[in-house]
Amino acid sequence: MMNNFTFTIKSIAFDENYQPADNTRITTNFANLARGASRQQNLRKTLAMINRRFNDLAQWDNATADRYAVQLDIISVDINIEDKDHSFPAIEVLKTSMIDRKTKQRIEGIVGNNFSSYVRDYDFSVVLLEHNKNQSKFSIPDDFGELHGKLFQCFVSSQEYRHHFNKPPVICLSVSDNKTYHRTGNQHPVLGIEYQPDDSSLTEQYFKKMGLNVRYFMPAQSAAPLAFYFFGDLLNDYSNLELIGTISTMETFQKIYRPEIYNAHAAAGASYRPNLKNPEHAPTDIVYDREERSRLAVEQGRFAQEHFIKPHQSLLEQWAAQYSFSAGPFSQASFSPASFSPIQRAIA
Repeated sequence: MMNNFTFTIKSIAFDENYQPADNTRITTNFANLARGASRQQNLRKTLAMINRRFNDLAQWDNATADRYAVQLDIISVDINIEDKDHSFPAIEVLKTSMIDRKTKQRIEGIVGNNFSSYVRDYDFSVVLLEHNKNQSKFSIPDDFGELHGKLFQCFVSSQEYRHHFNKPPVICLSVSDNKTYHRTGNQHPVLGIEYQPDDSSLTEQYFKKMGLNVRYFMPAQSAAPLAFYFFGDLLNDYSNLELIGTISTMETFQKIYRPEIYNAHAAAGASYRPNLKNPEHAPTDIVYDREERSRLAVEQGRFAQEHFIKPHQSLLEQWAAQYSFSAGPFSQASFSPASFSPIQRAIA
């Protein structure tokens, strides 16, 4: 099989001094918060919310609810095309780490969490819109998301990924507002109560092409379930503290971005339909431009089309036709801590 791609991985701290890089998708949750007159206040409040939520969930041996502090790194992945002097900002995700103030130890968390991709913008804001232009009934192209899915699989199964990360990624998203979710009898000590949707969503289908399974859980004191996308076994492959790092981080972002769902006054019941027009919620005082996020998705999709898809279309089509993915590289043995190598931080 042809091997036309390599990946460059960089990291920058997401803290109160964070400023987005020039090639960061500006609609990404963390980048949206870090712009404008309120940027530093936004970042301080967001990080404080994450820490409070983490300590609320990690309550054992934590009587004063301040034992842990969460540290976040933004992981930027450039895809490098072989034999061409060209790279493209393919993916940005978050990596959590926890500082245990009692033992003075740093605990590695999960990579993934938030997920940002220009090619996904291209699929949803260019391909899908053009496919349904002047159509009376909405439909999805047969190959929708296949290139993006294979690029993601190629990255996660790459030597570059395994060199930097000791476990497969977990991506945590909000629930869909056009599906109904039903409470099951399954309950996890950290993830909480499991829910199941009445139907598969387009997001589920898209992430399935990335090789990811999905389960929905509502942690204790949460208002709504979160969608956890993962390889392997979500409940057994990660420690309680690793899972709490993801929950506290992504629930905080969702409270800011979708307070109608995740900061609702009433928690989800046995049967739950998310409502983005729910008036019974408490907005945070953190400034977040949702209108800009929606508007710029199309611009970012066009950017991917002009700078990645069009210039390399023939190569991408040929590579995707030949690429095959095996779940084999995702065993825990292949992500042994001994192979973990810290990422060199980029200079902001």
